[in-house]
Amino acid sequence: MDGSPPQSRSTGVTTRHWNARLEVGVALRDEASIAVHRRHSGPLRLQKALYPEGPTVAHLLVVHPPAGIAGGDRLEIDIAVGTGANALVTTPGATKWYRSDGARAAQEATLSVARGACLEWLPQENIVFDGADAQTSTTIACERDATCIGWDIVVLGRRASGERFARGALRQDLVLSCDGRVVWRERARIAGSDALLDSPVGWNGRHVAGLFWAWGVALGDEVRERCRLATMARPDAGVTVLRDGLVVARALSGSSEDVRALFQELWTIVRPAMTGRHATMPRIWST
Repeated sequence: MDGSPPQSRSTGVTTRHWNARLEVGVALRDEASIAVHRRHSGPLRLQKALYPEGPTVAHLLVVHPPAGIAGGDRLEIDIAVGTGANALVTTPGATKWYRSDGARAAQEATLSVARGACLEWLPQENIVFDGADAQTSTTIACERDATCIGWDIVVLGRRASGERFARGALRQDLVLSCDGRVVWRERARIAGSDALLDSPVGWNGRHVAGLFWAWGVALGDEVRERCRLATMARPDAGVTVLRDGLVVARALSGSSEDVRALFQELWTIVRPAMTGRHATMPRIWST
């Protein structure tokens, strides 16, 4: 494959497909979290690690140069955080899923977190264009005493342009396990113009949905109450905090900014309780 992008990619019509893979391994070296392994094929890159909160936490930026995912594209992201290391992974902007030419587009993220390590998986939102056929899969394998915090935000259609998600499909799968035991499994199947999108027991007419999760140290009563109050302050949002260390929050909205603001608030509450570190926003979020 050469380095030139497929034609007419911005409209979702393409004659070629991207197959891309990114592998990243983070290890603790002399009290610093270092990306000791990085390998890529196709248009997926890891930019230089940043350390806005000191050497113990590596802030990593995953970049997909084509800026969007078209029908037939397949992206694979494999991130492993070694014992005692800490990594925060995000993206420079929203991921756009273009209208399909008949083939399904897919992104598969495989995340592993060793004992005493922490991985924060905080990508910016997915914008699913009308007519897209998209599939996302996230598998998180934690060892005992590991911590993982993450979110997933989906925007159906480009409402600012008058577009609704009238055609196409979105499939989402997420599995979180600890020492081989499945702690939580999530699966969603959404079709364009599905009645569930307008149903009060479904998306309730909203076009933005978000999922926040955290796994690690069990939260105390005060922190759990702060999480509850944060979601109560917003319509169509709720949180479940279990005593075994699992936190799951959901939100519906007409604005991706509102959902992200809620999840950032939950992150600032949960992160110190689970890691002992205050939340430090990635620099890319301010650009």
